[in-house]
Amino acid sequence: MATLNVPSHVPSPAEDAEQLRKAFAGWGTNEALIISILAHRNASQRKLIRKIYAETYGEDLLKALDKELSSDFERAILLWTLDPAERDAFLANEATKKFTSSNLVLMEIACTRSSNDLFMVRQAYHIKFKKSLEEDVAYHTTGDFRKLLVPLVSAFRYEGDEVNMMLAKKEAKILNDKISSKAYSDDDLIRILTTRSKVQLNATVNQYNNEFGNAINKDLKTDPNDDYLKLLRATIKCLTIPEKYFAKLLRLAINGLGTDEWALTRVVTTRAEVDMQRVKEEYQRRNTVPLDRAIAGDTSGDYEKTLLALIGHGNA
Repeated sequence: MATLNVPSHVPSPAEDAEQLRKAFAGWGTNEALIISILAHRNASQRKLIRKIYAETYGEDLLKALDKELSSDFERAILLWTLDPAERDAFLANEATKKFTSSNLVLMEIACTRSSNDLFMVRQAYHIKFKKSLEEDVAYHTTGDFRKLLVPLVSAFRYEGDEVNMMLAKKEAKILNDKISSKAYSDDDLIRILTTRSKVQLNATVNQYNNEFGNAINKDLKTDPNDDYLKLLRATIKCLTIPEKYFAKLLRLAINGLGTDEWALTRVVTTRAEVDMQRVKEEYQRRNTVPLDRAIAGDTSGDYEKTLLALIGHGNA
Protein backbone atom coordinates (compact mmCIF):
# COMPACT_ATOMS: atom_id res chain seq x y z
CA MET A 1 0.00 0.00 0.00
CA ALA A 2 2.41 2.71 1.22
CA THR A 3 5.76 3.17 -0.54
CA LEU A 4 7.62 5.09 2.17
CA ASN A 5 10.82 3.29 3.16
CA VAL A 6 11.66 3.79 6.84
CA PRO A 7 14.96 2.16 7.93
CA SER A 8 14.80 -0.64 10.50
CA HIS A 9 17.01 1.40 12.82
CA VAL A 10 15.90 5.03 13.03
CA PRO A 11 17.99 7.57 14.97
CA SER A 12 16.25 9.46 17.78
CA PRO A 13 14.32 12.62 16.84
CA ALA A 14 17.03 14.62 18.65
CA GLU A 15 19.73 13.07 16.45
CA ASP A 16 17.69 13.72 13.32
CA ALA A 17 17.09 17.33 14.40
CA GLU A 18 20.82 17.79 15.03
CA GLN A 19 21.71 16.35 11.60
CA LEU A 20 19.18 18.65 9.92
CA ARG A 21 20.70 21.62 11.74
CA LYS A 22 24.09 20.56 10.38
CA ALA A 23 22.61 20.31 6.88
CA PHE A 24 21.67 24.01 7.10
CA ALA A 25 25.06 25.14 8.53
CA GLY A 26 27.88 26.73 6.56
CA TRP A 27 27.80 28.16 3.07
CA GLY A 28 25.92 25.42 1.25
CA THR A 29 22.92 23.36 2.17
CA ASN A 30 23.38 19.59 2.36
CA GLU A 31 20.28 18.61 0.38
CA ALA A 32 21.24 14.92 0.27
CA LEU A 33 21.27 14.79 4.09
CA ILE A 34 17.84 16.45 4.27
CA ILE A 35 16.39 13.91 1.82
CA SER A 36 18.05 10.96 3.60
CA ILE A 37 16.31 11.96 6.85
CA LEU A 38 12.92 13.48 6.02
CA ALA A 39 12.07 11.31 2.99
CA HIS A 40 12.59 8.19 5.14
CA ARG A 41 10.53 9.07 8.23
CA ASN A 42 6.82 8.49 8.76
CA ALA A 43 4.32 11.16 9.83
CA SER A 44 4.65 10.60 13.58
CA GLN A 45 8.47 10.58 13.33
CA ARG A 46 8.48 13.81 11.29
CA LYS A 47 6.15 15.42 13.84
CA LEU A 48 8.55 14.56 16.67
CA ILE A 49 11.54 15.86 14.71
CA ARG A 50 9.72 19.19 14.21
CA LYS A 51 8.87 19.36 17.92
CA ILE A 52 12.43 18.60 19.08
CA TYR A 53 13.92 20.94 16.48
CA ALA A 54 11.76 23.84 17.68
CA GLU A 55 12.52 23.11 21.35
CA THR A 56 16.27 22.77 20.74
CA TYR A 57 16.93 25.56 18.25
CA GLY A 58 14.04 27.97 18.86
CA GLU A 59 12.95 27.86 15.24
CA ASP A 60 10.23 26.03 13.34
CA LEU A 61 11.83 23.41 11.10
CA LEU A 62 9.51 24.46 8.27
CA LYS A 63 10.87 28.02 8.44
CA ALA A 64 14.43 26.73 8.41
CA LEU A 65 13.67 24.57 5.36
CA ASP A 66 11.93 27.50 3.66
CA LYS A 67 15.08 29.64 4.07
CA GLU A 68 17.43 26.93 2.78
CA LEU A 69 15.54 25.36 -0.12
CA SER A 70 13.89 26.62 -3.29
CA SER A 71 11.60 25.79 -6.19
CA ASP A 72 9.84 22.41 -6.62
CA PHE A 73 12.27 20.68 -4.23
CA GLU A 74 11.28 23.13 -1.48
CA ARG A 75 7.55 22.62 -2.05
CA ALA A 76 7.93 18.83 -2.02
CA ILE A 77 9.94 18.80 1.22
CA LEU A 78 7.69 21.34 2.97
CA LEU A 79 4.48 19.53 2.02
CA TRP A 80 5.96 16.18 3.03
CA THR A 81 7.23 17.47 6.39
CA LEU A 82 3.80 18.77 7.37
CA ASP A 83 1.48 16.58 9.43
CA PRO A 84 -1.00 14.99 6.93
CA ALA A 85 -4.03 16.91 8.29
CA GLU A 86 -2.06 20.17 8.30
CA ARG A 87 -0.89 19.47 4.75
CA ASP A 88 -4.42 18.87 3.51
CA ALA A 89 -5.66 22.00 5.29
CA PHE A 90 -2.90 24.00 3.56
CA LEU A 91 -3.70 22.48 0.14
CA ALA A 92 -7.44 23.06 0.62
CA ASN A 93 -6.89 26.68 1.62
CA GLU A 94 -4.61 27.20 -1.38
CA ALA A 95 -7.34 25.68 -3.59
CA THR A 96 -9.77 28.43 -2.51
CA LYS A 97 -7.40 31.28 -3.43
CA LYS A 98 -7.89 33.31 -6.60
CA PHE A 99 -4.65 32.43 -8.38
CA THR A 100 -4.37 28.82 -7.17
CA SER A 101 -8.06 27.91 -7.05
CA SER A 102 -8.91 24.28 -7.78
CA ASN A 103 -12.25 22.59 -7.30
CA LEU A 104 -10.50 19.32 -8.19
CA VAL A 105 -8.10 19.57 -5.23
CA LEU A 106 -10.98 20.29 -2.82
CA MET A 107 -12.90 17.29 -4.16
CA GLU A 108 -9.79 15.08 -4.04
CA ILE A 109 -9.16 15.84 -0.37
CA ALA A 110 -12.83 15.36 0.52
CA CYS A 111 -13.24 12.05 -1.34
CA THR A 112 -9.95 10.16 -0.89
CA ARG A 113 -9.43 10.64 2.85
CA SER A 114 -11.06 8.49 5.51
CA SER A 115 -13.87 10.04 7.55
CA ASN A 116 -11.56 10.52 10.54
CA ASP A 117 -8.80 11.97 8.38
CA LEU A 118 -11.18 14.47 6.78
CA PHE A 119 -12.48 15.41 10.23
CA MET A 120 -8.88 16.11 11.33
CA VAL A 121 -8.34 18.21 8.21
CA ARG A 122 -11.33 20.36 9.20
CA GLN A 123 -9.90 20.70 12.72
CA ALA A 124 -6.46 21.64 11.38
CA TYR A 125 -8.14 24.20 9.09
CA HIS A 126 -9.86 25.84 12.10
CA ILE A 127 -6.57 26.10 13.99
CA LYS A 128 -4.49 27.37 11.07
CA PHE A 129 -6.91 29.73 9.32
CA LYS A 130 -9.31 30.75 12.15
CA LYS A 131 -12.39 29.78 10.11
CA SER A 132 -13.97 26.62 8.78
CA LEU A 133 -13.14 24.78 5.58
CA GLU A 134 -16.86 24.63 4.79
CA GLU A 135 -17.30 28.41 4.94
CA ASP A 136 -14.28 29.02 2.72
CA VAL A 137 -15.43 26.48 0.15
CA ALA A 138 -18.96 27.95 0.20
CA TYR A 139 -17.62 31.51 -0.16
CA HIS A 140 -15.19 30.76 -2.99
CA THR A 141 -17.46 28.55 -5.14
CA THR A 142 -20.78 29.13 -6.88
CA GLY A 143 -23.72 27.29 -8.40
CA ASP A 144 -23.48 23.56 -8.98
CA PHE A 145 -19.85 23.49 -7.81
CA ARG A 146 -20.84 24.87 -4.42
CA LYS A 147 -23.83 22.52 -4.23
CA LEU A 148 -21.51 19.50 -4.65
CA LEU A 149 -18.34 20.64 -2.84
CA VAL A 150 -19.77 21.96 0.44
CA PRO A 151 -21.42 18.66 1.44
CA LEU A 152 -18.37 16.74 0.19
CA VAL A 153 -15.95 18.61 2.48
CA SER A 154 -18.50 18.43 5.34
CA ALA A 155 -19.04 14.66 5.08
CA PHE A 156 -18.42 12.08 7.78
CA ARG A 157 -19.20 8.85 5.96
CA TYR A 158 -19.83 5.49 7.57
CA GLU A 159 -16.61 3.45 7.30
CA GLY A 160 -17.90 -0.09 7.91
CA ASP A 161 -18.17 -2.96 5.41
CA GLU A 162 -21.97 -3.31 5.42
CA VAL A 163 -23.64 -3.03 2.01
CA ASN A 164 -27.39 -2.83 1.38
CA MET A 165 -27.89 -4.34 -2.09
CA MET A 166 -31.57 -3.34 -2.25
CA LEU A 167 -30.54 0.25 -1.59
CA ALA A 168 -27.74 0.00 -4.18
CA LYS A 169 -30.26 -1.15 -6.80
CA LYS A 170 -32.74 1.58 -5.88
CA GLU A 171 -30.12 4.37 -5.90
CA ALA A 172 -28.52 3.14 -9.12
CA LYS A 173 -31.96 3.63 -10.71
CA ILE A 174 -32.23 7.13 -9.19
CA LEU A 175 -28.77 8.04 -10.54
CA ASN A 176 -29.65 6.70 -13.99
CA ASP A 177 -32.95 8.64 -14.04
CA LYS A 178 -31.22 11.89 -13.06
CA ILE A 179 -28.30 11.44 -15.48
CA SER A 180 -30.63 10.43 -18.35
CA SER A 181 -32.63 13.61 -17.82
CA LYS A 182 -29.39 15.64 -17.48
CA ALA A 183 -30.32 16.67 -13.92
CA TYR A 184 -26.66 16.55 -12.93
CA SER A 185 -27.04 18.67 -9.80
CA ASP A 186 -30.31 17.13 -8.61
CA ASP A 187 -30.66 16.97 -4.82
CA ASP A 188 -30.91 13.16 -4.77
CA LEU A 189 -27.84 12.70 -6.96
CA ILE A 190 -25.85 15.05 -4.70
CA ARG A 191 -27.24 13.34 -1.57
CA ILE A 192 -26.15 9.88 -2.72
CA LEU A 193 -22.63 10.97 -3.70
CA THR A 194 -22.00 13.07 -0.59
CA THR A 195 -23.44 10.87 2.17
CA ARG A 196 -23.21 7.16 1.30
CA SER A 197 -20.28 5.06 2.51
CA LYS A 198 -17.63 4.23 -0.08
CA VAL A 199 -18.46 0.51 -0.07
CA GLN A 200 -22.15 1.33 -0.54
CA LEU A 201 -21.31 3.69 -3.42
CA ASN A 202 -19.13 1.00 -5.00
CA ALA A 203 -22.10 -1.37 -4.93
CA THR A 204 -24.39 1.32 -6.39
CA VAL A 205 -21.96 2.20 -9.19
CA ASN A 206 -21.41 -1.50 -10.02
CA GLN A 207 -25.18 -1.98 -10.13
CA TYR A 208 -25.50 1.05 -12.45
CA ASN A 209 -22.74 -0.17 -14.77
CA ASN A 210 -24.23 -3.69 -15.00
CA GLU A 211 -27.88 -2.70 -15.38
CA PHE A 212 -27.93 0.31 -17.69
CA GLY A 213 -25.55 -0.62 -20.51
CA ASN A 214 -22.92 2.07 -19.93
CA ALA A 215 -20.47 2.83 -17.15
CA ILE A 216 -21.78 5.75 -15.09
CA ASN A 217 -18.83 7.97 -16.01
CA LYS A 218 -19.42 7.31 -19.69
CA ASP A 219 -23.00 8.54 -19.29
CA LEU A 220 -21.58 11.65 -17.58
CA LYS A 221 -19.39 12.42 -20.59
CA THR A 222 -22.13 13.93 -22.76
CA ASP A 223 -20.13 17.16 -22.84
CA PRO A 224 -16.42 16.35 -22.30
CA ASN A 225 -15.62 20.07 -21.89
CA ASP A 226 -18.16 20.77 -19.14
CA ASP A 227 -16.13 21.51 -15.99
CA TYR A 228 -18.91 20.50 -13.61
CA LEU A 229 -19.34 17.12 -15.32
CA LYS A 230 -15.55 16.65 -15.17
CA LEU A 231 -15.71 17.27 -11.42
CA LEU A 232 -18.66 14.89 -11.05
CA ARG A 233 -16.81 12.10 -12.91
CA ALA A 234 -13.67 12.68 -10.82
CA THR A 235 -15.77 12.59 -7.64
CA ILE A 236 -17.16 9.15 -8.51
CA LYS A 237 -13.69 7.90 -9.45
CA CYS A 238 -12.12 9.18 -6.21
CA LEU A 239 -14.85 7.61 -4.08
CA THR A 240 -14.78 4.20 -5.80
CA ILE A 241 -11.42 3.63 -7.55
CA PRO A 242 -8.98 6.28 -6.21
CA GLU A 243 -5.86 4.51 -7.55
CA LYS A 244 -7.19 4.95 -11.11
CA TYR A 245 -7.88 8.63 -10.46
CA PHE A 246 -4.35 9.23 -9.12
CA ALA A 247 -2.66 7.17 -11.86
CA LYS A 248 -4.43 9.27 -14.52
CA LEU A 249 -3.58 12.49 -12.68
CA LEU A 250 0.10 11.49 -12.62
CA ARG A 251 0.05 10.63 -16.32
CA LEU A 252 -1.45 14.03 -17.18
CA ALA A 253 1.03 15.79 -14.86
CA ILE A 254 4.02 14.06 -16.47
CA ASN A 255 2.93 13.78 -20.10
CA GLY A 256 1.18 17.10 -20.54
CA LEU A 257 2.66 20.17 -22.21
CA GLY A 258 5.33 20.83 -19.58
CA THR A 259 5.29 18.99 -16.30
CA ASP A 260 2.57 19.94 -13.81
CA GLU A 261 4.89 19.88 -10.79
CA TRP A 262 2.17 20.97 -8.36
CA ALA A 263 -0.04 17.99 -9.22
CA LEU A 264 2.93 15.61 -9.27
CA THR A 265 4.17 16.84 -5.87
CA ARG A 266 0.68 16.76 -4.35
CA VAL A 267 -0.04 13.19 -5.40
CA VAL A 268 3.34 11.81 -4.30
CA THR A 269 3.41 13.61 -0.92
CA THR A 270 -0.21 12.79 -0.03
CA ARG A 271 -0.27 9.13 -1.18
CA ALA A 272 3.23 7.85 -0.23
CA GLU A 273 2.00 6.78 3.22
CA VAL A 274 -1.41 5.62 2.00
CA ASP A 275 -1.83 3.74 -1.29
CA MET A 276 1.06 4.72 -3.58
CA GLN A 277 1.91 1.06 -4.23
CA ARG A 278 -1.53 0.53 -5.78
CA VAL A 279 -1.22 3.81 -7.71
CA LYS A 280 2.18 2.70 -9.08
CA GLU A 281 0.75 -0.65 -10.18
CA GLU A 282 -2.20 1.05 -11.90
CA TYR A 283 0.15 3.59 -13.53
CA GLN A 284 2.33 0.86 -15.03
CA ARG A 285 -0.70 -1.17 -16.14
CA ARG A 286 -2.10 1.82 -18.04
CA ASN A 287 1.13 3.34 -19.36
CA THR A 288 3.53 0.35 -19.73
CA VAL A 289 6.26 2.53 -18.17
CA PRO A 290 7.00 2.27 -14.42
CA LEU A 291 6.22 5.44 -12.48
CA ASP A 292 9.80 5.82 -11.22
CA ARG A 293 11.11 5.86 -14.81
CA ALA A 294 8.45 8.37 -15.85
CA ILE A 295 9.36 10.67 -12.93
CA ALA A 296 13.10 10.29 -13.55
CA GLY A 297 12.61 11.18 -17.21
CA ASP A 298 10.62 14.31 -16.44
CA THR A 299 12.25 15.79 -13.32
CA SER A 300 15.80 16.36 -12.14
CA GLY A 301 18.10 17.08 -9.22
CA ASP A 302 16.99 17.04 -5.59
CA TYR A 303 13.33 17.30 -6.59
CA GLU A 304 13.62 14.06 -8.58
CA LYS A 305 15.51 12.35 -5.72
CA THR A 306 12.81 13.36 -3.20
CA LEU A 307 9.94 12.06 -5.34
CA LEU A 308 11.75 8.80 -6.09
CA ALA A 309 12.51 8.27 -2.40
CA LEU A 310 8.85 8.77 -1.48
CA ILE A 311 7.59 6.29 -4.08
CA GLY A 312 10.07 3.74 -2.70
CA HIS A 313 12.48 3.64 -5.62
CA GLY A 314 15.79 1.94 -4.87
CA ASN A 315 18.26 3.92 -2.79
CA ALA A 316 16.76 7.35 -3.47
